[in-house]
Amino acid sequence: MNAVTAAALLEVQGLMVSFPVRHAGRTVRLRALHDISLRLDAAETLGIVGESGSGKSTLARTLLRLTEPEQGQVRLRGIDLLQLRGSQLQRARARLQMIFQDGVAALDPRQRIGATLDEPLRMLKPGLSAAARLERVLDMLSRVGLEPPHLQRYPHEFSGGQAQRIGIARALIVEPELVVCDEPLASLDVSIRAQITALLLELKRDLGLSLIFIAHDLPAVQLLSDRVLVLYLGHIMETAARDALFHRPRHPYTRALLQSVPVPDPKLARLRRAPPLAGDIPSPLSPPSGCVFRTRCPHAIQRCALEVPPLRPVGGSEVACHRAEEI
Repeated sequence: MNAVTAAALLEVQGLMVSFPVRHAGRTVRLRALHDISLRLDAAETLGIVGESGSGKSTLARTLLRLTEPEQGQVRLRGIDLLQLRGSQLQRARARLQMIFQDGVAALDPRQRIGATLDEPLRMLKPGLSAAARLERVLDMLSRVGLEPPHLQRYPHEFSGGQAQRIGIARALIVEPELVVCDEPLASLDVSIRAQITALLLELKRDLGLSLIFIAHDLPAVQLLSDRVLVLYLGHIMETAARDALFHRPRHPYTRALLQSVPVPDPKLARLRRAPPLAGDIPSPLSPPSGCVFRTRCPHAIQRCALEVPPLRPVGGSEVACHRAEEI
């Protein structure tokens, strides 16, 4: 997959990540990401989906230099973030921000919310006066649906949904070029999840945000994303424009994920042509040979066990499946 273009905001090429783990009494390497390449244009949202253990959060942390890869490139506006050190990396932090899964846990319990929102401005925008910082804090607080009195409260005084709004405000307050959302809906109940999704969609439209949106909530991914990337055991299975992926998925794994989304109408549920995804994801310590999805794939043939399928164009998608045209 050729992900490098001059116009891209973010370019990732050949990213490989592994971790040392103890297994059967010895230290082995657990491969978390395999040759990941992707691109993101300005004001675009890339949705990333896949089951737990697929490598989604590892990818998010690697893009922000919270996890170091073995090899690859991560370029923001042409600058390889993996080569930055010291003050250069510190300056890059202002251009990249993250919204975490657990809004409450991501906040310092000893700080009032006013200090929490002011801190990134003091660290990353040292040229701003105190009055300018307060003006920006109040503006961002209003954008996420909170009010000035909330600045005097501590994190434990907020609900999960309110805490996630504060996390969003903290990520956006330094006006980053890219925001990575790592499962920002996972710890919320259904109604609050819908509110946070609507807030992100509004902010995306109003501020022209560039987002990487990682989630299990496929309806939210469909609503927010312009393109979608599907991960399985650290491999890209499929990537396509949103409508193409949701209306005509090419990879059996993508189809199974979409079939797993609950349908409230029993009649519509019975009309589904394929069963939802069955079985557990294999251990990354002993992944299947060939196609890593073949042990759960109803279309697997002998070739699938012998050859790793390359990511290749099929229709309007890029798919890592030997039989994509047939099925």
